Amino acid sequence: MLLALASRSWESVFTSVNEVLGSELARLLHGEDWRDYHALEMREIVDSDSTRTWVADVDGKLVGFASARVVDAARRIGEVRIVGVEPAAQRHGIGRALVRHAEAWLHGEGMVVAFIGAGGDPGHAPARALYESLGYRLFPSAQYFRVLPDEE
Repeated sequence: MLLALASRSWESVFTSVNEVLGSELARLLHGEDWRDYHALEMREIVDSDSTRTWVADVDGKLVGFASARVVDAARRIGEVRIVGVEPAAQRHGIGRALVRHAEAWLHGEGMVVAFIGAGGDPGHAPARALYESLGYRLFPSAQYFRVLPDEE
């Protein structure tokens, strides 16, 4: 159930990311079907002993999830690793509540700083808007990808 929700909630993001990357890079990074890649990523997150995952339900139906972990206990830094909300349930405060819940857990673990990542592509725009509305400060960075040629 969680993997199916993750796939639905991230479909527009992967569509956007793959458009930005182009078909060859997208295939090399995410495989023939991004859903397989994302399912593996989700399994790794949920199965990690260092990560806690929570789900949100409305009327008994799974509508969202979030995962967080302590990254550096000595420096008291934690990460909200991933958040996903059923597309039909987005923009109703579920993602906000999940992030706040993850933050409360991190705070309870002694963390004083939390970070969360999002891509710069159009598909991540709603996530970036949410995180900024919650008080997260953007730290600009850049990642560049290239298909390596057989020979140059």
